[in-house]
Amino acid sequence: MSATTYRHTDVDGFKVFYREAGRAGAPKLLLLHGFPSSGHMFRDLIPQLADRYHIVAPDLPGFGQSDRPRHDQFEYTFDNLANVIERFTEVIGFDRYAVYVFDYGAPTGFRLAVRHPERITAIISQNGNAYEEGLSDGWNPIRAYWQDESPANREALRAMLTHDTTVWQYTHGVADTSAVSPDGYTLDEFYLSQPGADDIQLDLFRDYRSNVALYPKFQEYFRTHKPRFLAVWGKNDPFFLPPGAEAFKRDIPNADVRFFDTGHFALETHATEIATAIKEFLG
Repeated sequence: MSATTYRHTDVDGFKVFYREAGRAGAPKLLLLHGFPSSGHMFRDLIPQLADRYHIVAPDLPGFGQSDRPRHDQFEYTFDNLANVIERFTEVIGFDRYAVYVFDYGAPTGFRLAVRHPERITAIISQNGNAYEEGLSDGWNPIRAYWQDESPANREALRAMLTHDTTVWQYTHGVADTSAVSPDGYTLDEFYLSQPGADDIQLDLFRDYRSNVALYPKFQEYFRTHKPRFLAVWGKNDPFFLPPGAEAFKRDIPNADVRFFDTGHFALETHATEIATAIKEFLG
């Protein structure tokens, strides 16, 4: 088993932190985390795949150990997250790779696929949405902010950055919450408590509408290129519903869609099952 190493690299003046494991020369696998997490969310998955794949899991800009410039110094949009991660893959030599996307990692990774379909060998989506029917009513407060960028609507979204909400994201829909380690949400809370982190996240809530606007473009990519596609979905996710996973088969008929009896952060309870599915899928 390959040990995980922890590195920083300079991406055009932007420091990106990443986890790396596996043998150089093995098939490449890029792991992209979601809100409000970091590459730490892959801590249980990486060791189970490192014997077969060269794995890299960066922290997105503004998250984890990567640079976190103030929101008045860096425009926190999903286009810019993708810009940095695209250059990151080029800097580290990830020229062709499978990509595992989760939550915010999905619109980031799907942008990379649309821009450079020749670089993508396969896509694994773990609760990473690209269809309107996948969005639950849990998005309604954020939708209200899209429709009216008032200070009151922005302020209302601070409730999504609290301790209770973070814990709820990890535990909702989990049959036995004692199976969820507190390490993940405690670390997320630490990062969310850093100076300026709240405004970064509120800016990304606002810009998430750009992802919904791109859904037709993502779907066109799926129909045109029909990438090898695996969906591994926590079926009790309060944000991204099972119909969003099933919808991938509309554009990629051979997509492999698998549901697990857990919530949004499916790796917290089903890392072994998901690793097995990935190994079966990638062969």
